Amino acid sequence: MDSFDLRKVLISDSLDPCCKNILQAQGIEVVERPGLSPQELITEIEGYDGLIVRSATKVTAEVLATARSLKVVGRAGTGVDNVDVEAATRRGIIVMNTPTGNSISAAELTCAMILSLSRQVPQATASMKAGRWDRKKFMGAELHGKTLGILGLGRIGKEVAIRMQAFQMKTIGYDPIIPPEVTASFGVDQLPLEEIWPLCDYITVHTPLLPSTTGLLSDVTFAKCKKGVQVVNCARGGIVDEGALLRALQSGQCGGAALDVFTEEPVVDRALVDHPHVICCPHLGASTHEAQRRCGEEIALQIVELAKKKALVGAVNAHALVSAFAPEIKPWIKLGKAIGTLMRACTPEVNRGIHITTLEVSNFPLQTTGESLRNAGGYLIPAVAIGLLKGAVQANLNLINAALYAEEAGLKVSAQHNDAVSECRLEATAGSQFHVVGSVCGDMPVLLKLNGATFRQPIPLRGDLLLYKPQASDVQTLPAILRVLSEMGVQLESYHTTSSRDEEWSIMQVSSLPGTLSALRQHAELLFTLSL
Repeated sequence: MDSFDLRKVLISDSLDPCCKNILQAQGIEVVERPGLSPQELITEIEGYDGLIVRSATKVTAEVLATARSLKVVGRAGTGVDNVDVEAATRRGIIVMNTPTGNSISAAELTCAMILSLSRQVPQATASMKAGRWDRKKFMGAELHGKTLGILGLGRIGKEVAIRMQAFQMKTIGYDPIIPPEVTASFGVDQLPLEEIWPLCDYITVHTPLLPSTTGLLSDVTFAKCKKGVQVVNCARGGIVDEGALLRALQSGQCGGAALDVFTEEPVVDRALVDHPHVICCPHLGASTHEAQRRCGEEIALQIVELAKKKALVGAVNAHALVSAFAPEIKPWIKLGKAIGTLMRACTPEVNRGIHITTLEVSNFPLQTTGESLRNAGGYLIPAVAIGLLKGAVQANLNLINAALYAEEAGLKVSAQHNDAVSECRLEATAGSQFHVVGSVCGDMPVLLKLNGATFRQPIPLRGDLLLYKPQASDVQTLPAILRVLSEMGVQLESYHTTSSRDEEWSIMQVSSLPGTLSALRQHAELLFTLSL
């Protein structure tokens, strides 16, 4: 976790002053530079450990490529579509958001939009300000008894449902992640999308902008809706196909729309904005004093927790790293890295001193045992991948990006769990030729078995280790190796052997690794080194 030291943070959008104050109170240097152009941000970002943005700053791959010191991008808000999360992940940079910061404000605006649509409040206001008294023109509709379809039932969708139920609206919805029994607890019946379209009088969207949600409301889906359906989008521009929405409004298939977000902001094509049945705002979902303060405060506190190595909150691309902050998990992550390093060191090419960029064996199944490791695959897979790729990948490997680089290198690291054995341990296999078993004693990762042979006592996986398989029937192997090490100025710190004669291994912990193994190889059938 030392690589996540945070000393200097850039705030590139306007945030509540509390954000800067909280960070500075913890000894973090803060520079505020709102309104930077893309090129100015590229020039400015080098040298900063953290970057905090709202929605205006676009954190592109080009920006991240020059941010050599950057460790975290904090989004003071919910959506992270203005951050290239894949590029950040590849560079081992944490991307975090504040998922609860603007939930209430966004939900309240959505409810205001639904009410305004039902009673045409903005249009009636504009009419009166223009000097008219058009009582008959602005005939509205009650919300009582109407059906509201909520697409996306996370924090904001839930808050909208609870509030609109107070108007006796029937709330139905869809979410591919949240279980139906959870949404039922706050009064939303989940249905397949195909069943939702024809039932709704009003539809509101609360999903992130993803390939799967882009154009969620399109010509095809509008055609399946009840004629005159009213649509609200306070989430992200692009979830509702703007061209399809305009066509639906013109045909009467859509009776009205309330939009706070647009595909292009500020809006250039004003066809939707100028339509008489459209209510619109300039992206005001989080524009309340309370939300701004809450988001600024939350992102600052999250970065402080990260800087202090206490916790990782709000991460959208570093789920394995979240576990690394738990004291009881850290030794297991060390074990995973050590076993990955051990397995790489034992490959024939590395063992012969050849630098390789890929491994011949591509499948590395892991087996965990013991109740506390039931869900350990999420952090053990990237930990083992770090060890496997050590020295073969130029990137700064960590728990954020190791699994991605392993996949690209053709290494398949997978995990299964077995409750049959109560002892907590991690087993790893490289093809059919190498198998290791490790565990944790106290806070120290240890090696228990190597290729089926059990060591007489657990071996601490730390420091510089020299592993060898004595030549058959050669009782002089140990003295010979000790003599050569002594001549190299290398001191023996500990010595361990397996208890089986079928597969005999010896492991030495030494003061330093020898520069060359050529003088040692003549005394051992198989010999390799690793530094942990």
